Amino acid sequence: MSEPYSKEIAINQIQTLRTIIAEMPPYVRTFFRGIEDTKAIRTRIGYAYDIKYFFEYLIETNPTLRNKTLREISLNDLNQLTALDFEEYMEYLSYYVKNGRPYTNDARSKKRKLCALRVFFSFLYKRDMIDQNVTEKVDMPKIHDKAIVRMDINEVADFLDNVEFGNKLTAHQQKFHEKAKNRDLALLTLMLSTGIRVSECVGLNINDVDFDNSRIKVTRKGGYEAFVFFGDEAESALRVYLEERKKMIAKKGHEDALFLSSQMSRLSVRSVENLVKKYAQITTPLKHITPHKLRSTYGTELYQETGDIYLVADVLGHKDVNTTKKHYADMDEDRKRRARNAVQLRESFPTKKVPPADN
Repeated sequence: MSEPYSKEIAINQIQTLRTIIAEMPPYVRTFFRGIEDTKAIRTRIGYAYDIKYFFEYLIETNPTLRNKTLREISLNDLNQLTALDFEEYMEYLSYYVKNGRPYTNDARSKKRKLCALRVFFSFLYKRDMIDQNVTEKVDMPKIHDKAIVRMDINEVADFLDNVEFGNKLTAHQQKFHEKAKNRDLALLTLMLSTGIRVSECVGLNINDVDFDNSRIKVTRKGGYEAFVFFGDEAESALRVYLEERKKMIAKKGHEDALFLSSQMSRLSVRSVENLVKKYAQITTPLKHITPHKLRSTYGTELYQETGDIYLVADVLGHKDVNTTKKHYADMDEDRKRRARNAVQLRESFPTKKVPPADN
């Protein structure tokens, strides 16, 4: 029996985090130990990279730290920083060159990096490890709302038609299409009819599919398990693929995986991203469609059909319904407009014109 995919990923993530932390001073490890029970592992890895990048910036630009290594940056060094140091860092992030390669960060990326530093410095300050938390004095970058990209219902139909029949694929792509089309159709139909995350999809095992109850068992963010129901179209595509899957001989350690690559190992997140990109480019070339946009597309359709934001949040696995509202708030205006005559005040609304008032 192979190791559960979710456990394997969790172990790899812990090892990644430990590798990053090992390069930095001991008080950084204290910080990550302190937030272990309150922050998800992916969040902690993001924090670790952001703290490391900030330390590297200090060594590169701060004259008093120029000859130090990452591990030699002391709490006293952090105590000497001012709000100006962080404001200059935010400006630096807009454009810089590292190892000959240019990098840029938009307002959203800079906000995320500053948030990580705020959490870090707040932790150190609350535990009396530094005298002040100057990051609180730095204004957060202003974020402009992005237009939410989804596929329309007709685009979804065209997308799946292209997956099934290989329409508009290049000659090179056609060579691989026939071998993988049943897998691709089952995978993408499942994602579009359930709204599961790409990580949840590739983590599925064969035994996670329950046809008796039309559901799959997924491991959500945070590690908890949940059942997600699929429709008849997804069931049909899954049954066809599973007949094919029975004949596949998976590599050792991947025997339980539902979706296999051409190398007979569990399909990766990156492979699914490339898969979606391939079919999206020929279906909706003007829209940047990613696996997450398939999730948004499903959430949109579910919300339009039910009008129940709490149901959408539950099905998508959002712990906070406000996260769901943020993504589907733009649909509320249309729903409100369509509902303007939903409540009838009188059984027979008069159609005659009201006579003008006497002058």
